Amino acid sequence: MSLRRRDLFRFGGLSGGIGLVGAAGLSVGKLLGARDARPGPLPALDIDCTSAASESPAGVGYSATFAPPAYLTGDRDGFHIPPARTPLSADVREFDLSVIETTLEIANGQHVNVWAYAGRVPGPIIRTTVGERIKVTMTNHSEIAHSVHFHGAHDVMQDGLQRVGKGNTHVYQFEAGPAGLHPYHCHVPPYSWHLRKGMYGAMIVDPLDPRPAAHEFVLCLCGFDVDGDGRDDIYTWNGLAGYYERFPLKVPVGDLVRIYVMNMLDRDPIASFHLHAQTFDLYRSGTSIVPQEHTDIVGLGPAERAILEFRLPRRGRYMFHPHQSHMAERGAMGWIVAI
Repeated sequence: MSLRRRDLFRFGGLSGGIGLVGAAGLSVGKLLGARDARPGPLPALDIDCTSAASESPAGVGYSATFAPPAYLTGDRDGFHIPPARTPLSADVREFDLSVIETTLEIANGQHVNVWAYAGRVPGPIIRTTVGERIKVTMTNHSEIAHSVHFHGAHDVMQDGLQRVGKGNTHVYQFEAGPAGLHPYHCHVPPYSWHLRKGMYGAMIVDPLDPRPAAHEFVLCLCGFDVDGDGRDDIYTWNGLAGYYERFPLKVPVGDLVRIYVMNMLDRDPIASFHLHAQTFDLYRSGTSIVPQEHTDIVGLGPAERAILEFRLPRRGRYMFHPHQSHMAERGAMGWIVAI
């Protein structure tokens, strides 16, 4: 089954009534011949993403839809960062990370084969609170074995190293912690191959004393090898190249903004997040309530992550991108608009 990005994105508004509608992508077909040591920027083309047309694969009981590139706070047809859960609930929080095999449109007319947790790349955002019990069910609807490995601290018997074969189901149960931003991903060897096929997502573990209210965004840096030469050709925030360059994130002037940034590239030894015209408090991995630094750029190795907090003091467009120019030029450029 092929899931078409242009048919999937229908958004509501941010908390506070800010709306995002549509999407954009980059045409890459002409750039996949001989490589240039200094590739130029990809041309941006429109993608019509104003209607939803998802399908359910045979034998799968949920609608297979990809997380929209917004991956934001607020209701997005079920794709959202759930609100912080405090005080701590005694209930077990349940999540479905079942795997399907499909194709993903990462740019205008450019598709790649992926394995997708709950039908999405990146996978669904899991949000919980320190000490809360969580239950994750993974049924493997693909042809080869997969697993779910969570970063953070948990019972070693729940570490996601078991292979879950075709048609089988495995349940992971553990106590969430520590507070912070933790990726999850497949860990079946060669696990780098599974990462490159889209098997990752974000888990937010809130502290018992919640962080201040803010406009929250998750930005997951993804890479895709389109021509099969072992190097990424397209770089995206949340799976769609060039989206935030044409459709910026929108926040009110002066309000607190919190961005959960995660680097899930596998072929590049380092990536970064750089914000133009403003600086931010940096919480590496989000495990501390005290910022380690105040800066405008953070470097992230593979699977490293950070929580950034800042306010935009005046109206305008604030650019963000990796400071690795080939990543920015090949899809990972974006804007935040203060209104």
